[in-house]
Amino acid sequence: MTISSSLNAGVAGLNVNATQLATIADNIANSGTFGYKRASADFHSMVTEQTPGTYSAGGVRATTTRFIDQRGTLVSTNNPTDLAISGSGFLPVTTAAAVNSGSGEFPVDLVTTGSFRPDADGILRTRTGEVLMGWPANLDGTIPNFPRDSFSALEPVRLNANTFVSDPTTTMELSVNLPATATDASGDGSPYTMTAEYFDNLGISQSFDISFTPTVPGVGMSNEWTLEIQDTASGGAVIGEYVLTFDTAPGNAGNLASVVVVSGGPFDAGTGTLALNAGGGPINMVIGAPGSPGGMTQLSDSFALSPVVSDGSPVSELTQVEVDANGNLHAIYGSGITRIIYQIPVVDVPNVNGLISGSNQTYTVSPDSGQFFLWDAGDGPTGEVIGFAREESTTDVAAELTQLIETQRAYSSNAKVIQTVDEMLQETTNIKR
Repeated sequence: MTISSSLNAGVAGLNVNATQLATIADNIANSGTFGYKRASADFHSMVTEQTPGTYSAGGVRATTTRFIDQRGTLVSTNNPTDLAISGSGFLPVTTAAAVNSGSGEFPVDLVTTGSFRPDADGILRTRTGEVLMGWPANLDGTIPNFPRDSFSALEPVRLNANTFVSDPTTTMELSVNLPATATDASGDGSPYTMTAEYFDNLGISQSFDISFTPTVPGVGMSNEWTLEIQDTASGGAVIGEYVLTFDTAPGNAGNLASVVVVSGGPFDAGTGTLALNAGGGPINMVIGAPGSPGGMTQLSDSFALSPVVSDGSPVSELTQVEVDANGNLHAIYGSGITRIIYQIPVVDVPNVNGLISGSNQTYTVSPDSGQFFLWDAGDGPTGEVIGFAREESTTDVAAELTQLIETQRAYSSNAKVIQTVDEMLQETTNIKR
């Protein structure tokens, strides 16, 4: 019995060392695989019931572990949608097969890194078929309040390469100096004009034709002007007329003193803004708050214009995308407009090493991992999302080669035990002869 138990122990030793060799081989083979988490075999002794005066070998068994919680070094790339996480957490992905099925059902796996690029349909996916998942943004770039304990609101991230967008003008700032001498009794009352371009809701270039007409008094100086704004998008109609009066008191001379609305949108004295209802959409025109420096002035004898400052831009095409540290996917257009179109949440589970490992460095939630939660990147226990980056393998090749030598020696030793037991059994057989 003792001799046969030794044989069984030797065979068990060969098996566990073979398992150890398999993990080492897998680790070394994947030393260059982005996102790979190294595996390890742990040995556990087995004890059998002992008869007094004898010892029976119980042998050994092996269990394998993949260290999913270990993180590899982040390396830079030149692709904005190469993504990694600078800390704990996982990116949600689904399979290309699920997307192509058209069923609307997307089983979610988890990855710590991935090189995502748009396919023919604009869907961000890896070469092995993992499709990036995210929450779609509203048209204004805000993210709705989606449930954090469910994957149901996630959808494949899709980029429409031929998307065009308009950026209508909403704010315009005039910085004009009107000649004080034009409001003198000797003035001829001729208007001063200028043109200010803006972009309407359809991205079409429109303009305001603006005139400043001085009020010429019988004697002295009126320091008063009539501001008239005509809109090309409204067929040249006047959309606003205002009477501007400028201060002459020491210390505040030349600054706007008051604005009286004759027609058109109201004037907000607190912000110095005219609310214009232009044909291309509402526009706030900043002319300056009464009693405050800046904006429009009336000084000296010259009509001087500074460049009109306004937002908005013509229609432009999507040129690139980038992901920020909070997981927001920004679409960047040719005119410089940037809009959030998706948010990529970061998934966390209580027991990371309880996840089920799959091919292509993917992981699946299991009862051992615990219930998942979807965080904003950088919040809670999760790290930030890093674009232009990949996570390297956690394999230490030097350490694996050292363990490989130890495993080879242990395997050879167990084989020697079997050889010795065989020779002893042969001697026992020879005794009978």
